[in-house]
Amino acid sequence: MIIDRYDLDLIRPAPKNDIPEGSPQPAMVYRIHFTVQDLARTRVAEGPMPLHELELAARAVQSRSQSARFGAWRHRARAQLSAIRMALSLMPAVGSSPAFFSPAKVGPVEELLDQVRSTPGERVRRNLLEVAPHRPSLPEWAHRLADDASLFAELCTGLGHLHACLLAPYWAQFTEQLAVDRALRLQQLLTGGVEYLLTQVNPLWMRWNPPILEIRMLSGADRDLHLEGQGFLLVPSMFCDRAIVTRGRPAAVSYPAYPNQQRPLELTIPASTPGQDRSPAVSSLLGRTRTAVLTTIAEHQGCTTKELAARAGIAPASASEHATVLREAGLARSLRHRNSVLHTLTPLGLAVLNARQEG
Repeated sequence: MIIDRYDLDLIRPAPKNDIPEGSPQPAMVYRIHFTVQDLARTRVAEGPMPLHELELAARAVQSRSQSARFGAWRHRARAQLSAIRMALSLMPAVGSSPAFFSPAKVGPVEELLDQVRSTPGERVRRNLLEVAPHRPSLPEWAHRLADDASLFAELCTGLGHLHACLLAPYWAQFTEQLAVDRALRLQQLLTGGVEYLLTQVNPLWMRWNPPILEIRMLSGADRDLHLEGQGFLLVPSMFCDRAIVTRGRPAAVSYPAYPNQQRPLELTIPASTPGQDRSPAVSSLLGRTRTAVLTTIAEHQGCTTKELAARAGIAPASASEHATVLREAGLARSLRHRNSVLHTLTPLGLAVLNARQEG
């Protein structure tokens, strides 16, 4: 996967008057051309992409932008980075990085790291040659990676440590927000089709001008990408605050994974994890009806209150009441979309259901 103009479009802060409030959408300069087949194959990523997200995080931790949102996270992370500078140096705040290092794939991070470790030397060499013209400051040792197995293994170990530092403490928080975002996108798809989805997913930085999706880029780059029937993937991200184009099969665009783009996801280390002891108040929630409601939400993520009531066999008012209690207990999350409220499960809610089943 190759990320276009990553250095300029993710890191460089927008001018203060770049998007005046209430102004019309500015002209876009990256044009993605859709065919009928591409529209039919447009979808939202089915889950988090750990190493793709790690690259975004690695660049963000080295940047100075978005200090209000990332300041505390950067302060915590930078204290642990001295031992993993090798991996970090291939994903700088400004500049290209080799594609083998951050595959845009869904799956457990351990499996994805194993895939990186097994990358053929020829591909490592080819990817490094691709980025070399854009990275005159590429470390000298990087040119030996394709032929030095121990050096490459050291790099991959550093990549795992980087994930443990930058992403692992926040992963449950991110996957919860991702479920909410997916529920919203599904509702947009159901109510307005692909056109409405492409219009609403990231309106500040993306504009659907059929049959072209226009991406606003701060670099001023002017280019075209023809999908040619390979489809298109929308990738919600915790560290992307604009729109990042990734060329591949299929091509993808990363966008901020928060429905209200004026209130982005804040990075906070949770005081407790779903696996820890739970209070008696949480356990007391699992009566017969409320358990049915929680189970229904788990099996039908993003369901509306009306759908929840029908599937659980209760009145809409009762479904709304139970969903409110579950939300206040941290077991479910609700998002208002138009005239509906969409319900999703939180990691804590999933843990409670799993513990009940195991018991």
